[in-house]
Amino acid sequence: MIDLIFIVVLVLLFTLLFGWSFKHLPEERWQILASVPVKKVSPGVWEGVNLTYYGLLNANAIAIAVSIFFVLTGAVRVPLSLTLATAFLVLLLCVPASRILARLIEKKAFTSTVGGASFVGLLVAPVVLWAMNGARHMIAADPFNPMPILAAIAVAYAFGEGSGRLACISFGCCYGKPLSQCGRALQAVFRHCSFVFSGETKKIAYESGLENQKVIPTQAITAVICVGIGLVGTYLFLQALFTAAFLVAVLGTQVWRIVSETLRADWRGGGRMTAYQLMSFGGAAYAVFIATVMPARPDPVVSVVDGLRSLLHPGTIFFLLLLWFFSFIYTGRSRVTGSQVTVYVHPGRI
Repeated sequence: MIDLIFIVVLVLLFTLLFGWSFKHLPEERWQILASVPVKKVSPGVWEGVNLTYYGLLNANAIAIAVSIFFVLTGAVRVPLSLTLATAFLVLLLCVPASRILARLIEKKAFTSTVGGASFVGLLVAPVVLWAMNGARHMIAADPFNPMPILAAIAVAYAFGEGSGRLACISFGCCYGKPLSQCGRALQAVFRHCSFVFSGETKKIAYESGLENQKVIPTQAITAVICVGIGLVGTYLFLQALFTAAFLVAVLGTQVWRIVSETLRADWRGGGRMTAYQLMSFGGAAYAVFIATVMPARPDPVVSVVDGLRSLLHPGTIFFLLLLWFFSFIYTGRSRVTGSQVTVYVHPGRI
């Protein structure tokens, strides 16, 4: 019963979050969170660095994903030190990869790719767990079962991918095709639930000139589908069906990425199939291979209450706060927009 309550609470929270976000984030005001003066250019006028809602929402998404990871690993009583080490090592490899792969594929220095980062994470996570098991063997410690941890990573990624799309709505990136260029069927489906982005600093405006035009709400669809996949994966995980949870989370998100690429209007690289679609194909095949060769072990008892308790540990709270802060600093400082800040005194308030 407690498992069902946990999932229902997640559904309610994400419903409220998505309902507000889909309505307001395409608006111009929800792109720039703050502008910090850094260099004086004339009396009372400063050059500013923009901090974005993209960074705030992206940091929130990473914190949500890692929190889910802690809950799920705690539910199968994975030692906290092992959970922390796994999260740190996987993120350490994935975060830089998001920008490196974007530069290689899209030829842009100031962008990043969640698809590339997830592909790297999928490749390295089994290797990281294998290496950590080897290290435990060297110190005569008991080996751990890697499949529950892999399943927790995959499910957490689905939640992170879904909630992270709110950042894309705010910035106006990863946008869908304009309805005017779609067939009648798509126009009929999205006529009353399309996105209309406002603001000349939104990526959809300066890159494709689609400001104030109805476009397919690709980011919203991805958010709903990925979080839905995460919820299904969570249910399977709590039923101790770890391999099923792993495959549902990975195959579901990767297949949707392949499909969603056909709905997007932003440039995704040349060729009939984008590099991201090819990576998704490879990632899905790799996941099936991992699930096939991963040694079967007795499934542990799963307790979501134990998982929720793990979030209250001081080490978990400290790690999440640090992760949120560095994620915001890393992704929240805008490199493609600038600002000037005018500072003055209100004469009537002296």
